[in-house]
Amino acid sequence: MNNHADGGNVMSEEVEREDGASKGRYRIVVDGHEAEMTYSRAGKKLIIIDHTDVPAALRGRKIGEQLVRQAVEDARRDGITIIPLCPFAKAQIERHAEWQDVLRK
Repeated sequence: MNNHADGGNVMSEEVEREDGASKGRYRIVVDGHEAEMTYSRAGKKLIIIDHTDVPAALRGRKIGEQLVRQAVEDARRDGITIIPLCPFAKAQIERHAEWQDVLRK
């Protein structure tokens, strides 16, 4: 495990967002492995997170959590609400009370 002088963050890789008219995804590549979280648009102000895939080589490094966090931050900034159909994303948002403001009520 590399210890970087960046406050203990395990990676410097950025979460990238690919946003289409009806679907989009967040992706991050770490050590040559790609993790992704996909979503569908359900109107202008609502996205449905439908799938998260973190390769076995990246498990336990909070990569999936980082993808969900980016979606939450983007939703706040853009005034969008989220329905987490993906069980992983749903569990992450339930675990972080401070993220629940973006859930559709």
